[in-house]
Amino acid sequence: MFDAANFTHFITDIIDADLASGKVDHVATRFPPEPNGYLHIGSAKAIFINFLAAKKYGGTFNLRYDDTNPSKEETEYVDSIYEDLVWLTGEKPENVFFGSDYFDKCYEYAVGLIKDGKAYVCDLTADEMKEYRGTLTEPGRESPYRNRSVEENLRLFEEMKAGKYKDGEKTLRAKIDMASPNMNMRDPAIYRIVHKSHHRQGDKWCIYPLYDYAHPVQDAIEGITHSCCSIEFENHRPLYDWVVDNIDFEKKPHQYEFARLNVTNVVMSKRYLRKLVEDGFVSGWDDPRMPTLSGLRRRGFTPTAIFDFVKRAGVAKTSSLVDHRLLDHCQREEQNAVALRRMAVLDPVKVTITNYPEGKTEYFELPDRPQCETTTCRKVPFSKTLYIDKSDFEEVPPPKFQRLTVGKEVRLMGAYILRCDEVVKDGNGEIKELLCTVDLEAKNGNPLDGRKIKGTVHWLSAAEAVPAEFMLLGPLFSIENTAEIAEGGDLGAYLNNESLIVKKGFVEPSLANAFEGEPERFQFVRTGYFVPDKQTGAFIRTVTLKDGYKPE
Repeated sequence: MFDAANFTHFITDIIDADLASGKVDHVATRFPPEPNGYLHIGSAKAIFINFLAAKKYGGTFNLRYDDTNPSKEETEYVDSIYEDLVWLTGEKPENVFFGSDYFDKCYEYAVGLIKDGKAYVCDLTADEMKEYRGTLTEPGRESPYRNRSVEENLRLFEEMKAGKYKDGEKTLRAKIDMASPNMNMRDPAIYRIVHKSHHRQGDKWCIYPLYDYAHPVQDAIEGITHSCCSIEFENHRPLYDWVVDNIDFEKKPHQYEFARLNVTNVVMSKRYLRKLVEDGFVSGWDDPRMPTLSGLRRRGFTPTAIFDFVKRAGVAKTSSLVDHRLLDHCQREEQNAVALRRMAVLDPVKVTITNYPEGKTEYFELPDRPQCETTTCRKVPFSKTLYIDKSDFEEVPPPKFQRLTVGKEVRLMGAYILRCDEVVKDGNGEIKELLCTVDLEAKNGNPLDGRKIKGTVHWLSAAEAVPAEFMLLGPLFSIENTAEIAEGGDLGAYLNNESLIVKKGFVEPSLANAFEGEPERFQFVRTGYFVPDKQTGAFIRTVTLKDGYKPE
């Protein structure tokens, strides 16, 4: 499905060197999502780096849920993550693991660290730990509980496991260096007390390992060779290495960091995405305006277009802000080659052809894929009464207007040449109907006298047209760089009020059964690429036909 062999970047350069030197003889990667929300376009970058690295080198790829925080995790997210991963990669992962699978081993290794004098139980509160931690310019202070005996620490840790203490009353901390210039190395907590049922373990545990401790343990147990994560974990790498070295695993995984995918007019913080859902700004995690993979899938984006976007955005260590229109461009390029052409009128205005016989219906053949030499065709009905789009008529046309106006001719796509003779308005002065005539000798838009017709409009026969609803989508946020949204700020103040526009119009009769079976993708002539949405019964516009964006 994807060209893994040619997917190269700085991490594959590292893997090449590791294989050449004999440092590793088999590549193993993993994707470790926390099941506290749905995957999003940023997740796609992490998936493709890890998944395609394994594919490129014939290695192993694991899906491992980071379910070490029972307060935020739900089975709904577990299921959605798996579904999105399979959809995106086109195959099931070789292995599916859960961080909670390793709770017993994490506890065993923690006891080993205590016995080696490398971990201790601390009674400081979270606020006190923060105070003792120091600053970037000042070293931290040692906890008064740092020098407890091994025996006391073992007893207290066992009592923590047995549920004797309240949440936050005690933590288990690694004994490293309170004067380290790296704040993450200043005796970080590696276990905390959480009296809450786990979605898989139930009430077996009331102590849970923190990510910085659990993750390297999980990687080592699974034999992960290249643990790739986003750049914010770069300062956590010394702690990752400390855990691996001090538990003394035979095969030691290594961590490598890449820049996160930041996209204009998009938020990817799960906290913000959850707020959008919970506060009703969107219809759900799969709202087609959301940057979630389920939202993008519902909108009509394809895995190959998303992969192409990630590849073009690049894999590097330096952060950048990628224009969201690049994703649209990737999808548009793909759709142009495969989408079925159809006619749809989103803002209908009635056209009566005064010189066309009453009750007559004829059929014109239009190509399904005009860009293909071997395209099939479908028959589109034509009659006395048509619909055209309001935007294709101007009573007082602007300069260089090439469509319909009074006294001017245009081509009806694949049919006759149409001339507007008269405009009929209602009592409010709104256009009610256009009275027109057609050149009955000029089928397929070719006048016999050779006169030049510049404009072409699409149309539908009113009698056979199928009523339809259309969802036109725009960026969810009006602010380009969503990182500028103030912490705790009102998300609603930054939303784009025109992110969803609903139109009611018509489609040609060939689309009467468009919502049955697997959804087909369509190019609605001069309007955009659409996909039928079974949830709403509307056609969702994936992308417009063009937007003036030119990728670098």
